[in-house]
Amino acid sequence: MLEDAAGIRRVVIACGYVDLRKGIDGLSMIIGGRYHQNPFEKGTLFLFCGRRSDRIKGLLWMGDGFLQLYKRLEAGSLSWPRTSEEAADLTEEQFRYLMMGLNPLNPKVGEVTPQKPT
Repeated sequence: MLEDAAGIRRVVIACGYVDLRKGIDGLSMIIGGRYHQNPFEKGTLFLFCGRRSDRIKGLLWMGDGFLQLYKRLEAGSLSWPRTSEEAADLTEEQFRYLMMGLNPLNPKVGEVTPQKPT
């Protein structure tokens, strides 16, 4: 998995909306300015989501430069925490929830009511 190849020890998500047109410099300014974190922290993957919730960007300092990751879902959308303008640390389990399309900070599976056979 990516964390093995890139040495990711910490995953931080930027709650709320971020303009995904921003590149490495713009995203690193958001990390330092809005979230008061160090974008040059080796092993920390910062994740951002736009308004459409069908794509995310990641920024990772590799020690000698940044690695920018981009994921676009072909169908569906991510359940991204939108209520806060703060960054949140994710556990490994929460990261898996996010990649499955669940809100990592509040993973709820919708209640399903089966229909009666007709």
